[in-house]
Amino acid sequence: MKLILDTHIFLWGLSDPQRIAKEKRAEIESLANIVYVSSVCVVEMMIKASLGKLVIDFDPLEQITGSGFEMLDFSCQDAVALKDLPFHHRDPFDRMLIAQSKARGIPIVTDDRQFSLYDCQVI
Repeated sequence: MKLILDTHIFLWGLSDPQRIAKEKRAEIESLANIVYVSSVCVVEMMIKASLGKLVIDFDPLEQITGSGFEMLDFSCQDAVALKDLPFHHRDPFDRMLIAQSKARGIPIVTDDRQFSLYDCQVI
């Protein structure tokens, strides 16, 4: 199975993996799954770091590949899916991840309960 990590799940995986629910962690760690970190997550981390809301003292690209994850670029097709998303959620980064999930048919690993309001698969 393919999975997309929400930004907080990626960061928890790096700093405090025990914060991730056991079932979710098992899916992330399963060698049978391909786990993606979206370019959307990197954008979110870099913007928050530039605003002083998040400390990024590591190279996100090295951490993604070093953790065995794959990078997933946000495409024009992913962006088009934003048009039809209802506004259950105002966070633009989350909306982009949801659109990417829907456009590609890949579940998202998140603890954000608002994701379940959308027609996307949440783990």
